[in-house]
Amino acid sequence: MFKFLDECKFPAEHILVRVDFNVPLDENNNVADDTRIISALSTINAIIDRGGIPVLISHLGRPNGKRDEKYSLKPIADYLQNKLNYNVIFADDCIGPVASNAVSSAKPGDIVLLENLRFHPEEEKNDIEFAKQLAALADCYVNDAFGTAHRAHASTFAVATLFERKFAGLLLENEIRYLDTVLHRPKNPFVSILGGAKISGKIDVIDNLIPKCDTILIGGGMMFTFLKALGYEIGKSILEESKIELAKKIMVDAKNNATNIVLPVDTLVADEFKNDSNFKVVDVDRIPSDMMGLDIGPKTIELFKKEIVKAKTILWNGPMGVFEMENFAKGTFAIANALADATNNGAITVVGGGDSVAAVTQMGLDDKITHVSTGGGASLEYLEGIELPAITALKL
Repeated sequence: MFKFLDECKFPAEHILVRVDFNVPLDENNNVADDTRIISALSTINAIIDRGGIPVLISHLGRPNGKRDEKYSLKPIADYLQNKLNYNVIFADDCIGPVASNAVSSAKPGDIVLLENLRFHPEEEKNDIEFAKQLAALADCYVNDAFGTAHRAHASTFAVATLFERKFAGLLLENEIRYLDTVLHRPKNPFVSILGGAKISGKIDVIDNLIPKCDTILIGGGMMFTFLKALGYEIGKSILEESKIELAKKIMVDAKNNATNIVLPVDTLVADEFKNDSNFKVVDVDRIPSDMMGLDIGPKTIELFKKEIVKAKTILWNGPMGVFEMENFAKGTFAIANALADATNNGAITVVGGGDSVAAVTQMGLDDKITHVSTGGGASLEYLEGIELPAITALKL
């Protein structure tokens, strides 16, 4: 097992902290969404409070291994300094004299932020020599970037192997604790809610969850492949034809494991894939041939809520419909509200995956869910039962 941040003190030491500051910037190069920055503050503050000097490293966007100013972390440094009132020393490179000078000039109470790791191709290649240059800047290492934990990059894997003293940050600790609880120590009944467009992106998650769950609720675009597997006509709804047999197998496996798979009984169908198209609610055995399903219907919402209200542990990954369009967002938002109510009633609720997290955030329900995961791909792989490279590296 690895060590957590609360097990250590850092008197006047430099702490290399891998954070996830891959945040959206607006047309004026200002931070458009500070969620990931705010998520890292508890770890940053804990290090400062213990006398350490955080040396923050992150990537931003995909500059393809070369310097590109539109992917500079300077706007994040400005945000930390001007909006959040930290004393920030920014270095316009993450290695070499510029980086080492910035680190050596920092005093306890300061934050050092180094320039985008991905300005160097060695970062994504997990290059050990590049990692050694990063490691030379600090006395120990903290990984608090769950969103990149499934990538074996120099800053998440190679550099961790070079430190004897290495720790999981508070954000990473939270992610592991709650996802681990869901997978290995859930209170029953355990209900998983799975949505999104395709089965193919969730096959391994479903396979891993079937033996653990009491009930799996299926929504989103993937529901139509399941409905097709049961012989329903689905009109122009999204279909993974090559996955029909897989959907049948999943339902058989669930039955063999005494896991209840609940499919929608009605859906909102539209004649076009746009918000202002004509739409109506139909039962799933009445989908017109010239229309497509874009959300779960009101009877399904009530059916799903009955399962959610009984649950003690709930995992949600993937929206119930095309929630970016107002007319087809009711299902997703209803599930988000149901999870907030379940949390209030004592259930452990965990939301993972970019779109379902976005829905919860959009509704202002973040603090009404037990845990909202910051890692889309990372949380999916964790739920598949895969040990993530960055977590492995903390144990080596």
